[in-house]
Amino acid sequence: MKAILTSSIGGSYKENGKRLPAPLFWYNGFLDQLKEIWVENSKVMIICSSPNDYERNDAVCQCFRQSFPMSELSISYMEICDSRNEELVNKITEMDVVLLAGGHVPTQNAFFARIGLREKLKNFDGLIISWSAGSMNCADIVYAGPELEGEAIDPDYQRWISGLGITKVNILPHFQSLKEEWLDGFRLIEDITFADSMGHEIIAMNDGAYIVIENGVEKLFGEAYRIKDGQIEMICQNGMSIVLKE
Repeated sequence: MKAILTSSIGGSYKENGKRLPAPLFWYNGFLDQLKEIWVENSKVMIICSSPNDYERNDAVCQCFRQSFPMSELSISYMEICDSRNEELVNKITEMDVVLLAGGHVPTQNAFFARIGLREKLKNFDGLIISWSAGSMNCADIVYAGPELEGEAIDPDYQRWISGLGITKVNILPHFQSLKEEWLDGFRLIEDITFADSMGHEIIAMNDGAYIVIENGVEKLFGEAYRIKDGQIEMICQNGMSIVLKE
C-alpha cells in the first residue's frame, strides 16, 4: 500500500454555491507524482466524511469523476461510500485507489470506526489519497483539534481519538488559513493548538503540501511547520522535501 496525505488535492471550486470540477493541484509535484504511479482506468472508492450528507457526497463524487480525467488520471469506476451503501467498503480490496475525503474529523472518524475501515485497509494493496480530515484520521492516534463552535469549551470533547494507523504523524491541514482564526474566544493556533501540543508533535501543512508514505518511508513535500511543546518552526518550504521517517 502507498499513501499520499494532503492538506488539499484541489479538484473542485464553488461558483454561486455550486461545486464545479477543476484539475487537481500540481503544487510541489503532487500531480506529477500521481501520474507516475496511477493505474490506467483505475477503480476508485471515496470514503466520505459526512455519511448522512448525501447532497454534498454526491457533488464531491460527481466533480471528481470529471476532475481526475481532466488531470490525465483515467478512471473506470468511481463511487462514494456513505450511510446509504456502507457495505461498499467490503469491496476495498478490489479497488486501485481509495480516497479519504475532508470534513469534520470526529464525524468521519466515527464513520470509519462503524464500517471497520482500519481493519479492511490492512489487506488493501493499492493507493490511498487523503485530504484535510481524511489525512488527520490516517494517524494511529488522531489529533482532532476543535473546529466547530462550542468544541473548544466542551469538557467532554475528545481531542485525541483512535485513527486508521497509516501513520503516526498528526497533521493540521490548511495552516495558511488558520493562523488568524478564533474559536470560542480563543486563538485557534496560539491558544488551542499550542496548548494541545504539549508532549505531542503536530505537523501543520499549507494547502499544496503533502506526505508520501511508501515502504515505511514518509516524505514531506511543500510548506509545513512543526508544532511541539507550545513552539513552532518551519520544517519545509515549497519546492523542497524532507524525510520525516525512514
